[in-house]
Amino acid sequence: MPNLLSINNYFYRRGGAEVVFLEQNKIFERLGWTVTPFSMKHEKNETIEWQNYFASKIEYDANSSWHTNFINGLKIIYSWEAKNKLQSLVDATRPDIAHLHNIYHHLSPSILPVLKKNDVPTVMTLHDLKLLCPAYLMLSPNGVCEKCKGGRIYNVAINKCMKDSYALSSLVFVEALVHRMSSIYNKNIDTFIVPSKFFIKKFTEWGWEPDRLTHIPNFVDVDLLRPNYQPGKYFVYLGRLSREKGIKTLIHAAHEANVDLKVIGNGPLEEELKILASSLDANVDFLGYQAGEALHKVIRNARAVVLPSECYENAPICIMESYALGRPVIGAKIGGIPELIREGETGVTFESGNIESLKNALIKFKNMTDDAVIEMGKTARQWVENEYTVKNYSQRLQILYSKLGVNL
Repeated sequence: MPNLLSINNYFYRRGGAEVVFLEQNKIFERLGWTVTPFSMKHEKNETIEWQNYFASKIEYDANSSWHTNFINGLKIIYSWEAKNKLQSLVDATRPDIAHLHNIYHHLSPSILPVLKKNDVPTVMTLHDLKLLCPAYLMLSPNGVCEKCKGGRIYNVAINKCMKDSYALSSLVFVEALVHRMSSIYNKNIDTFIVPSKFFIKKFTEWGWEPDRLTHIPNFVDVDLLRPNYQPGKYFVYLGRLSREKGIKTLIHAAHEANVDLKVIGNGPLEEELKILASSLDANVDFLGYQAGEALHKVIRNARAVVLPSECYENAPICIMESYALGRPVIGAKIGGIPELIREGETGVTFESGNIESLKNALIKFKNMTDDAVIEMGKTARQWVENEYTVKNYSQRLQILYSKLGVNL
C-alpha cells in the first residue's frame, strides 16, 4: 500500500485542523497505508516512531528575550531546520504523496521545495484564510475585513491585526510578503483541498485559479457518535471563547430569549464572558473544556447547538458532530456555516452579530414542539450518515491522490 507523508504544525488535538490531521492519519492506517507524520516537537505530542525527525518547538512569546523572538521570527518566515529535517524523513521513508494541513508560523513553507525536488505529489488542506489574510480571520474590531484584497497586505501591519501588536503584525506582513514574492505555495503544491464551498468562492474572488481548488468536505465518525433525539430545554455553545466566535452576542440573546445556555470551551474571553453573564443575570453555565463522552452527553441532552460566529468560518466540524448526536443547529449566516444547515430541516440560521435575530431563533426553538425538534435531529443525523462519513472522505481523498499519480 502507498506511503502517506502527513504534515501539520502540531501533533496533538489543539484545534479543528489538528482533529482532521490526526483522524485522517488513523483512517489511512486502517486502510492499510503507511502513514508517516511530520510535525513540530511539543510536550503535548503523542509519542511515535518518527518524532526524532520533528522540527524544534517554536512559540512567539512576548516574555521571551529579543534574541529568542528574533530567531523564531526568522524561522516563521523560513525554517532551515524544518527543511533539513523533512529531507531526512523523505530519504528514510520515500513517500508516495504528501498531505499538508497547517504549516504556517512553525514548520513554514520552507519544506515545500523539498517535496517538489523529491517528486512527491503534494496537496494541502486550506483550513483557514491565512494565504489570503496574513492574520487568518479577515476580521477587524469593526467586523469582517477584506482590506488586504488585491495584494494590499501591508494593512495587517498598519492595523495591528495580530494581537494588537505592531511587532507581531509587522512580522506576519514580512512573512506574507516573502512567501508571495517567491510564490512558494503555488510553485510547490499540486492541489489545494477546501472543506467549504464558501472558501472556494472567497479564494477565487481574491484571484486564485478555481482549478487549483478541490472541494472535499470534513467528516465525522458516525459510528462513534450515538444519537439521542429527545430534546432537552437548554442550548449549548462549544468552541473557543474568543471575540470572533460571537459569544457575547449569544449571551445577550440567550438572556433576552430567557433560555438556559451552557458554554463549553475556554479561551481569552472566559472571565469577561462570565462577568457579562453575571451582570445580565443570564442563565449561563460555563462548563470549561469538555471532551469525549462528557462532551457528547451535554450535546445530546440539549435542545440545539448554537454557532454564533462573527467571522468567516470554514466548515465547522462541531456542526457535523452535533448532527451525528441527533441535535439540530442554530448557525450564523456567515462563511461556510449556512451551507451546512438545511433551513427548517436540520436547523435555522440568523444574521451574524445581530442579537435580535439570534434571540428570535432561540425563541423559535424554545416554542417548537418536541416532535418537531426530534424530526430535525433525525434529518440531521441522516444527512451526516449520507454525506459526511469517514468512508466518503477517504474515498474522495483517494480519488484525488490517484489523479496525482498514486497507485492504489
